[in-house]
Amino acid sequence: MVGAEVDRVAGESGFSGVAWVDRGGRVEFAKAYGLAHRAYRVPNTVETRFGIASGSKGFTALAVVSLVREGLLGLGTTARSLLGEDLPLIADDVTVEHLLTHTSGIGDYLDEDAGGEITDYFVGAAHELTTTEAFLPLLGGHPAKFRAGERFSYCNGGFVVLALLAERASGVGYHELVRERVLRPAGMGRTDFLRGDELPGDAAVGYLPIDGVDRSNVFHLPVMASGDGGIHSTAEDISKFWRALFAGEIVGAVDEVVRPRVELPEQGRRYGLGFWLDEKTDTVMLVGSDAGVSFKSTHDPRTGTTRTVLSNTSPGAWPIARALVS
Repeated sequence: MVGAEVDRVAGESGFSGVAWVDRGGRVEFAKAYGLAHRAYRVPNTVETRFGIASGSKGFTALAVVSLVREGLLGLGTTARSLLGEDLPLIADDVTVEHLLTHTSGIGDYLDEDAGGEITDYFVGAAHELTTTEAFLPLLGGHPAKFRAGERFSYCNGGFVVLALLAERASGVGYHELVRERVLRPAGMGRTDFLRGDELPGDAAVGYLPIDGVDRSNVFHLPVMASGDGGIHSTAEDISKFWRALFAGEIVGAVDEVVRPRVELPEQGRRYGLGFWLDEKTDTVMLVGSDAGVSFKSTHDPRTGTTRTVLSNTSPGAWPIARALVS
């Protein structure tokens, strides 16, 4: 049984987080493990809110796609047409579609191809990153890696650029765009952009090992999430999201969003517009891993089955995600 296997893996791995399986909104398994706040011994519950790291790139993509469908942006809109003189190292032919599919080739402030440890400090003055515009100094100065459209290279900075383009095209701040165009239509009432330095009592603190002890991730991530990830959510809200997305309640028909744009056989995956796709099936995925955060949610639109793992450690979600499909 799934529950027994998850319990076994959670015990062996010291998992801290929530595992959840539902089919068409009917919960088949939901269980919390570990502590949301270690100093005060606050346990995780199935209602705990967790940062989902890059999992929220899908939300950014949907906010952008909604603007495309309204005619405020186009997939062929160039970044330069809205950036003006900002970020001059982004090539003139980089488009919204290139950014959505990680094929832009732009240099990345958080380049995962460059290696590094999960405990490294990347963002500098994290407390200043409260708006998308505040990311501009961080995004600048990175030479292009290749010509736009040449190949796939996962790019965090590209999704912050998308957030910036969405703001400038719509005249609405990124955080409110996601709330208006994704969270509210999906009924995700417990999902939001939370400040990392003032988390509410129902949110899990993220932990990572530094100098032999587990410390909070508060200095490792922007204090407010932007387009490349970091929103806080719950397992139930993620389930609501998938159902609303495939019911057409967020951007209407999702065929173009989940149509494979890039084939990645070496990873056993494909990529659409902001969403990972299984190599052979219709299963759609959101995945995130960051300092003190790990997350994976898969949805099979044929059966309506959602499997979600949220964790306040990194990469604690992966063994549990495998156990959920065993």
